[in-house]
Amino acid sequence: MPKKHRAYWKGYLRLSLVTIGVEVYNATESASDISFRQIHKPSGRRVNYEKMVPGVGKIANDDIVKGYEVDADTYVTLEADEIDSLKLESKKTIDLVQFVETAEVDYRFFERPYFVAPADTLAGEGFVVIRDALRSSGKLGLAQVTIGGREWLVAIGPLGDGLVMELLRYADELRDPADYFTESSSRRHRRSSPPNFRIATSWP
Repeated sequence: MPKKHRAYWKGYLRLSLVTIGVEVYNATESASDISFRQIHKPSGRRVNYEKMVPGVGKIANDDIVKGYEVDADTYVTLEADEIDSLKLESKKTIDLVQFVETAEVDYRFFERPYFVAPADTLAGEGFVVIRDALRSSGKLGLAQVTIGGREWLVAIGPLGDGLVMELLRYADELRDPADYFTESSSRRHRRSSPPNFRIATSWP
């Protein structure tokens, strides 16, 4: 049966000696998001924006580059080809190299889910082996994958007849909850705090 959606990523999933072709699909639907535009009330027409530079005036799109602020009003500018050269080369293999109990993963680390499906009928048998191994062990497989020039830490686990891959945040991307909760609230809810799971900021 042909798949109904276009694959977001194609590559290989590897567990020990088993390597299979897989396709990754978005697991979320954004069609329900409501988008608003700014409208000029008297005319009912959409408001347009002109790109301006103080002291210079209106500028052309061709004169715009991206820049990283290193000091107040001081930027290091980068051309599009320079930014592309900094992107990580896409690695087409997801290696499951570490396994954790599902309950060990603090829900704050979850970023975005994707479905993982076998690329073709030949990959089906190996896919089932990996899926059932994760299901019977009750564990999630941890790996890294490069998507869109960025390296992600991911967790993969069984979901129905397939697998789900969750992009994970790194520990240094999370704010310290102690900065937001009072001492009295921490005493009251101490017994129901989430597991003390930490994901390393660098892969071994």
